[in-house]
Amino acid sequence: MTPKSKGRATKKRKITPEDINKFVFVGAPQVSPDGKQILFTRKHIGDKNNYVLNQWLVPTDGGDARQFTSSGKDAGGVWSEDGSEIAFIRSVEGVPQIFVMPTGGGEARALTKFPEGSIAEFKWSPDGKHLAVAYRETDPDWTKEAAKKRKETGASLPPRVLDDIWYRLDGDGYFNHQRFELYIVDTKDGSHRKVFDKDRLGFFSFDWSPDSKQLAIAADPSKKAIFESNTKIYLMNANSGKTKAVSGLPDGPKTNLQWSPDGKTLAYAGREGKDDLYSPQNLELWVCDPKKGKAKNLSGGEDYCLMAVAIADTSAATFGPTYTWSPNSKSLLVLLGWHGSSQVAQISASGGKFKFLTSGAYDHTFGNMSVRGGKLAMVMANATTLSEIGVGTVKGDKLEVKRLTQFNREFLNTLEIAPITSHWVTAADGHKVQVWVMRPPGKSKTAKVPAVLEVHGGPHAMYGVGFFHEFQVLAAAGYAVFFSNPRGSKGYGEDHTAAIKGAWGGADWVDVQAVIEFMKSQKWVNQKRMGIMGGSYGGYMTNWAIGHTNEFAGAITDRCVSNLVSMAGSSDFPIAEDRYWKGNFWDRPEALWEQSPIQYMGKVKTPTLIIHSEGDLRCNIEQSDQVFTLLKTKNVPTRYVRYPATTSHGMSRGGPPDLRIHRLHQILDWWKKYLA
Repeated sequence: MTPKSKGRATKKRKITPEDINKFVFVGAPQVSPDGKQILFTRKHIGDKNNYVLNQWLVPTDGGDARQFTSSGKDAGGVWSEDGSEIAFIRSVEGVPQIFVMPTGGGEARALTKFPEGSIAEFKWSPDGKHLAVAYRETDPDWTKEAAKKRKETGASLPPRVLDDIWYRLDGDGYFNHQRFELYIVDTKDGSHRKVFDKDRLGFFSFDWSPDSKQLAIAADPSKKAIFESNTKIYLMNANSGKTKAVSGLPDGPKTNLQWSPDGKTLAYAGREGKDDLYSPQNLELWVCDPKKGKAKNLSGGEDYCLMAVAIADTSAATFGPTYTWSPNSKSLLVLLGWHGSSQVAQISASGGKFKFLTSGAYDHTFGNMSVRGGKLAMVMANATTLSEIGVGTVKGDKLEVKRLTQFNREFLNTLEIAPITSHWVTAADGHKVQVWVMRPPGKSKTAKVPAVLEVHGGPHAMYGVGFFHEFQVLAAAGYAVFFSNPRGSKGYGEDHTAAIKGAWGGADWVDVQAVIEFMKSQKWVNQKRMGIMGGSYGGYMTNWAIGHTNEFAGAITDRCVSNLVSMAGSSDFPIAEDRYWKGNFWDRPEALWEQSPIQYMGKVKTPTLIIHSEGDLRCNIEQSDQVFTLLKTKNVPTRYVRYPATTSHGMSRGGPPDLRIHRLHQILDWWKKYLA
């Protein structure tokens, strides 16, 4: 309901970039073993331009949420198997350690005593005696202590002496030769021992057996792991550390390893072939016998991908599969992205068809399922509502979902929030493309308005129906927002995604042109005041569009791809020879060059704003340097906004709050100049 004041409805105002400071973000839900409470991470922006993260609890019966920790630097909470304690990661002076706190409250105690480094993940053993922790120690030359000594002595920054091509990751920075390795931590005294270090890149997954005697580990020991994936599954004795590979498994990537509650089966997300997890191919759900191998593809008969990830700017884009076993080990609940929504589906542990348990234009995700009561810890959002914590209960063919928190409701009720409408358009070759439209709130249906076409990154991801702050800000400023999932996007079957493998600027451009025609066909859109923008691959398509058409009055290319030849060797994930694209970037660059937007930008006339982070390791800033130099040489109206090296490729989603706001104002200023 709309807040009331003295009997009258409060007048709503338009949303602004600064409103991000009032948002509450929630994530990482974990339901207690008895199904009575959900633990989650609550985040908001503090008064010092910082993110404040604490652990909160909310009863599944619908009671009030309460704060559990208060340091402002606590994330990733996990219940012990008996529900008596909660472990979480706390950053102390920039160094993460695992803390443990009784469920009933009290003082948190620092459990781990790791040297300076990073913690990727941890899991309780079912008997509560140990934690398995993926930890990476910081390169000794780059610790805080080493920096302090250099300052005292006047020494220079040390060089990076590299022997491996894998030494950096966007958002993670430069780790040089260090890798995540598996440690076992004693939950009584915090002592730790390293038990596994075979994964070449440090991307392994792991899980405890229900009897706490073994750990299953999915890791890739190959020296070619960065170019082709062939994950092995190992069984490790938790006491001795001895490992044995599970035989008879198909080659290919394997991740999110989960032991069934009855201890008889291992589930993993994977596929056959050498492509890594991020691929046009569907990522599928598999099970295997931990003793005999005998892998079975449960979802191979369906055209769904477990990595159809919806992109928004009010939640992190986590490119990984989400699923969990039912308590009786007879089925699994799986998160599936489909047509822009994210739904919970169920599949039998013996295989068959997915049974969708949720529906509608919602962005669902979930954590674990309780051993008792069958409660599923969930996060829910839609286009007009920020993410909130919910609980799901499987009842027959449906998942009964109940929202448990309303942190953002009161504030959002004071704002004019624009809804979205879904449409399907037909491309020139007959292909169907889904498009969403967001009209400026408060505008009459007949008033002509300028319009902005947003193109998502990836490209193998999808725009979805979650809350997108940037879109809402544009609509509030008077622009119609169009966004779609052209070929290359996930969530429409493997053929839709694979249509652009090694062929960017082909079928995807055909689809984008169909969306442009759809925009022009709307009588209320001012055809002379249309703009295009996008980030990452969306920046690629923005560059491609203005190199192939003069339809747009303005463009914004953000953290873009412009030259695939130079990007092939400058990205944290280098382009492998004769894999996704034909050829290579040194003596057979023809295919890469043919699909590089920079080749076609010599005749660009569209005024263009360029946005990039100097710390972007995914799409190196040299990609935007080339665009800026070319456009300035050609006297095209151009502005270049370079964010500092402390920011990364995902700045618009998780960067410093003040810079996220600055970026939105740069976008508004550009559109005001060329579209308004």
